Amino acid sequence: MNNSVFAVSDLHVSFGENRRIADEIRPESDGDWLIVAGDVADTFADVEWALRRLRARFAEVVWVPGNHELWTLPADPVQVRGEERYLALVDMCRGLGVRTPEDEFARWEGADGPVVIVPLFVLYDYSFRAPGTSTKQESLRAAYRARVVCTDEMFLPPDPYPDRESWCRARVAQTLPRLAALEPGVPTVLVSHWPLERCLTEPLRHPEFAQWCGTTLTGGWHRTYRAAAAVYGHLHIPGTRTVDGVRFEEVSLGYPKEWKARGDAPPLRRILGPA
Repeated sequence: MNNSVFAVSDLHVSFGENRRIADEIRPESDGDWLIVAGDVADTFADVEWALRRLRARFAEVVWVPGNHELWTLPADPVQVRGEERYLALVDMCRGLGVRTPEDEFARWEGADGPVVIVPLFVLYDYSFRAPGTSTKQESLRAAYRARVVCTDEMFLPPDPYPDRESWCRARVAQTLPRLAALEPGVPTVLVSHWPLERCLTEPLRHPEFAQWCGTTLTGGWHRTYRAAAAVYGHLHIPGTRTVDGVRFEEVSLGYPKEWKARGDAPPLRRILGPA
């Protein structure tokens, strides 16, 4: 079989130039799959627009939410918040035939298979703290002093949880039994918008931003759950890093000024299948 699994994240189709790029994404063959690792857009309608087009072209599309999908912006007609917004996105995806972290994990049977594609939604809990700090409060103060603050602090409500770290812990608790039930001996591709390992945030220009980039609770998951590869985005620093012999693929497009500075928009990243 010559089919492949490709991945992309951080399409941010609210930007016109990114919208054009997203609308031009095509598979190489009819059986290709696509992983979309979050931050498709800032509004519900734009997320649906992009995922509908991608699903029409690829044999399977697997989506995980990023922080931008979870924002509740004042101008968005869909004003559901927090967990309710996430579940509304899941329902929308199911209507399109797009797989989500709430669905049965898909098994890839291509040339590199079998491999189970495992979409994860575990959020972050401020445990990737700013250098020299030991508590969330100290870490946030350091970020504000450096003027490096994630917009989530304004637009990502954690309802019904008291804070985002509580939501993160709940998501990890819900995810662990599903991971434990994975078929023994079958490799996986772990998919998360936020990087699963703290070391992956080292390329950040502003280390204070790492606290919005993941949780120490996912440390070692790539070893425990037999990852052949792990896919993530969020950092807008595309590239491949190896941790414990496992490929970690940061697959973000990013904002127009970012991909233009790199020379052009990158193609889809091939995760599985023939080169």
